[in-house]
Amino acid sequence: MTTVSVFDVATFILREKQVMSAMKLQKLLYYCQAWSLVWDGHPLFEEPIEAWANGPVVPTLFKVHEDQYQIDFSFMQSYGNPDRLNEEQQETVRSVLHYYANKPSQWLSDLTHLERPWRDARKGLTEKERGHREISLISMESY
Repeated sequence: MTTVSVFDVATFILREKQVMSAMKLQKLLYYCQAWSLVWDGHPLFEEPIEAWANGPVVPTLFKVHEDQYQIDFSFMQSYGNPDRLNEEQQETVRSVLHYYANKPSQWLSDLTHLERPWRDARKGLTEKERGHREISLISMESY
């Protein structure tokens, strides 16, 4: 298994789609991680995903793009290398993109709010309250 970073995966997504909102990119990364756990039997990337008020977020990536609404391939290219993903990883990410990339970012956020991994990580927090609890790989895989 090739270890890739969330930056490599984000750059791969943006090479495929060119530009998207930061919110949408974060939700797509969450689904890429979840699908990799289920289909491939292992995490796609090692960086943790947290259950923020607007849905799942990878904080290490957020720190890089926090001042940007839209993120494009040329921006992300300086942080990640899409060619690090092996064939299996590329296939998983492309499948997620095929299924989710045409959905609006708010739709994706709303979808994550309906799902147990995000809800379980947010237990005890109000809807708009900030939270930095990690969404466990086990909860993503079992859901």
